[in-house]
Amino acid sequence: MRQRMPRLAFVSGLGFATIFGLSFIFAKEVIETVDPLALLAMRFSLAAGVVTVLHLIGLFPLTLRGKNIRSLLLLAAFQPVGYFLFEIFGLSLTHTSQAGMMIALIPIVVAIMSRTLLGEHIALLQGASISVSVSGVLLIAINDAARIGQGNALGLALLFMAVCSAASFNIISRQVSSEFSPFDSTFVMMWTGAVSFSLLALLTGGVASLTASFAAVASSPQLIGAMLYLGILSSVVAFFLVNYTLSRLPATQSAIFANVGTIVAVAAGVLLRNEPFHWYSGMGTAMIILGVWGANWFAARPSLSTSDSTTVR
Repeated sequence: MRQRMPRLAFVSGLGFATIFGLSFIFAKEVIETVDPLALLAMRFSLAAGVVTVLHLIGLFPLTLRGKNIRSLLLLAAFQPVGYFLFEIFGLSLTHTSQAGMMIALIPIVVAIMSRTLLGEHIALLQGASISVSVSGVLLIAINDAARIGQGNALGLALLFMAVCSAASFNIISRQVSSEFSPFDSTFVMMWTGAVSFSLLALLTGGVASLTASFAAVASSPQLIGAMLYLGILSSVVAFFLVNYTLSRLPATQSAIFANVGTIVAVAAGVLLRNEPFHWYSGMGTAMIILGVWGANWFAARPSLSTSDSTTVR
């Protein structure tokens, strides 16, 4: 039996999907000026500082003491470290609207990984729906490669690796949420991202490059605004909402909110950045979203608990 999602989890899912969908616009704007790794270092250093202040002033307690946090570190290795490394370099080679199209694949990859790693059954119509989504991505990738060149195809490949990282995060986080609070997960993720990206930025560009990138951002009110959005809204707030949603819903259900992010990202790219939107972009996006809907709707649900059989009606 299909039942409604818990209302707060539904609102939380819509919230993080909308924030992430708009984040491509701000990230694209910043990486046109500063080094991608420097952007990630500054973004997550800001985020780590914010979650630390929230803890120190007593708004959110940490319950990490005495617990084995290896599972949280594994979680953080996929998201934010793996995901954002692939996303930021993929975004530098593509349009924000294309990045939005790709994130719609997250539920599909979650379903495939659940079948491969967890042995979950994929129904016939669910498998057909997955094929439709994959075909939509191929339609966009092949036409873009022919029209723009191989650099764009490489960008789409990097974005697909980001999708795989996000799917791995979705699967692992459901287990982690039973032991750690959403703020615990967010705190460790932000600090892991801050340390990892800062080290990578220093190793690849040195102190001079990182300082120059910081100065470029600090001298532009527009870039400061973009960085505040990425570091606070799109990191701290959005990931807290992600971790809360995943603590209330199974990974396959929470991943559906990627569709909202896709619509927001594509619309923002076309309307705000005047990015091209060709016939195959529209057809491919429709195929991706239709496939994701079908993969969820036709999912096999034998003997599932009420919480694992919820969907939005």
